[in-house]
Amino acid sequence: MVRPADPSAADPRAAQLKHMKRGALALLIAMIAGFVLSHAMGAQGVWAWVRAFCEAATVGALADWFAVVALFRHPLHLPIPHTAIIPNNKARIADNLAIFVRDHFLEPETLLAKLKSLDPAKRLGDWLVQPAQTRQLVQGMRKVALQSLDLLDEHAVRRVIQEFAITNLKKWNAAQTAGEVFTLLTRDGRHQKLLDAALERLGGYLAQEDVKARASGLMVKFAKKEWPRIVTTLNLVSSVDDIADSMADKLARALLDELQEVLSQPDHPVRRDYEQWAIDYIERLRSDPEVAEQVETLKQRVIAHPKVQEFVQGLWDDIHAALRRDLAAENSILAKHLESACLAMGERIASDPALRDALNDHLLTSARSMTDSLRDGVTDHIAKTVKNWDERQLVDELELSVGRDLQYIRFNGTLVGGLIGVILHAAVLLAAAV
Repeated sequence: MVRPADPSAADPRAAQLKHMKRGALALLIAMIAGFVLSHAMGAQGVWAWVRAFCEAATVGALADWFAVVALFRHPLHLPIPHTAIIPNNKARIADNLAIFVRDHFLEPETLLAKLKSLDPAKRLGDWLVQPAQTRQLVQGMRKVALQSLDLLDEHAVRRVIQEFAITNLKKWNAAQTAGEVFTLLTRDGRHQKLLDAALERLGGYLAQEDVKARASGLMVKFAKKEWPRIVTTLNLVSSVDDIADSMADKLARALLDELQEVLSQPDHPVRRDYEQWAIDYIERLRSDPEVAEQVETLKQRVIAHPKVQEFVQGLWDDIHAALRRDLAAENSILAKHLESACLAMGERIASDPALRDALNDHLLTSARSMTDSLRDGVTDHIAKTVKNWDERQLVDELELSVGRDLQYIRFNGTLVGGLIGVILHAAVLLAAAV
C-alpha cells in the first residue's frame, strides 16, 4: 500500500489548520471557564444568563468537535461506532468519487458538445496557415524523427525488411505479372514499335564497315578450317579474302534490304510471325503451367542469389543513411515538403467549409469512441488509486484540504449553542413568570 512522506511536513495548510484548531479549542476552554465561573458566582442574575450561554456553548462545541473528528479518526482513540468515517469507508468513497468524475466530468454528450463548439478543424486550419507555426511544428517533427531513427534496433529492422521483402517476393506470381506487362506492351502496337527500333538498331549495326570486316574474317577463318584444300585452290584464281569481303558486303546489303522491307510493310510475314509469337507467349505465361514453373524457378533462383540477399539486407542502411542526412540538414528536403504540405492543408481547411465539416464529424466520431473507452479506464484508475492510498495519507490529505473550513463548524457550533442556551433560559424564565 502506498504511503509517502507526511504531506503536512512542508505544507502551509498544516500551519493554518493547527491555528484554527487552537482557536476552536481556546473558545471551548473559555466556555468551560465561563460555565465554572458562573456556578461559582451563584448562577443568579446576570450570571444565570452567562451560565446558560456557556453551558449550551460547551455542549455545542463538544458535539461539533466530536462530529468533525469522527470524520477522520476515532475521537480520543476510542473505537466508537460510526466514527473514523473516511478511513473505514475508503473503498466506498473511492468508487463514489470515480463514478462522480465519470458522470459529471466525462459524460460523452457534454464533452462532445464542448468539442463541437470549439470547431477544432477551423482552429487547426487557422493555426497551420501561419508559416511560423508550421515551421515550428515541422522542426519539432524533424527532431523527433531523428531521435526515433537513433532508437530503432537496426538489426531487428533489417530482419523485418528482409523477411517482408523475401516473403512477398516468394508469394509473387511472376508469370502472371509478366503476362500483364507483356499485354500492356502489346497494346496499341507498342511491341511493333519496339520491333522497329530493334530492326533499325540492327540495320545500323550491319551497315558499319568494321562489322563487315569481322564477318569477312570469320568466313575466311571458317573456310580455312573446314575446307583447306578448296581455299588453297581458290587462292590460285582469286584472293579468298577478297571473295569473303565481297560476300560479307553482299550479305549485309541483303539483310539491310530485308530489314527495310520489314520496316516499310506493316503486313510483312516477319511482323505477322512476331505478332503471333507475342500473343502465344503471353497466353502461355497466363495459362501454361510449364512456363509458369520455369518463370517461378528463375524467380526463386534470383531470390536465393547471395547478391540479392545482400541487397535486401542493405536496404535499411541506405534508407537510414539517406533519412538521417536529410533530416539532420537545416535545409531538409523532407522538412520543406512537409512544411509545404502543412501550409497547403491549412489553406485548404481554412477555405473549404465542407472539408472542415467532414474533419469535425470525423473528430467527433473518434472522440465519442475514445470517450466511451476513456470513461471506463479513468473510472477504474481513480477507484484503484484511492483504494491503494494508505488510510493515514487519505485522512491527512482530506483534513489539510477541508479541515480548516471544518473548524468553523466548531466556532459556529459554540456560538449557536450559546445563543440557543440563552433563548432556552429566557423561555424558562418567561414560562415561570406566567
